[in-house]
Amino acid sequence: MNTITLEEAQAQLPELLDRLQPGEEITITIQGQPIAQVKKTERTSWPCKAGCCKSRVIWMAPEFDAPLDDEPLALLEIPGKIIGV
Repeated sequence: MNTITLEEAQAQLPELLDRLQPGEEITITIQGQPIAQVKKTERTSWPCKAGCCKSRVIWMAPEFDAPLDDEPLALLEIPGKIIGV
């Protein structure tokens, strides 16, 4: 459990909130006595939804699925073993 004094919390509250993970708590104290707890809530919305880019046009090179040359495969050969069979 993280503990911070009221003075420290007042001086750096935005930074404290940015560092908190969802569900994590900070206890604020005055003279060592807890006076408040701050807890970051779980996220309820996301910046994008599944399928939101389905109408976007994505460019792909025409030769993307063209057969590969055998030369790059030769670089992967291990003596005594055949790769790509």
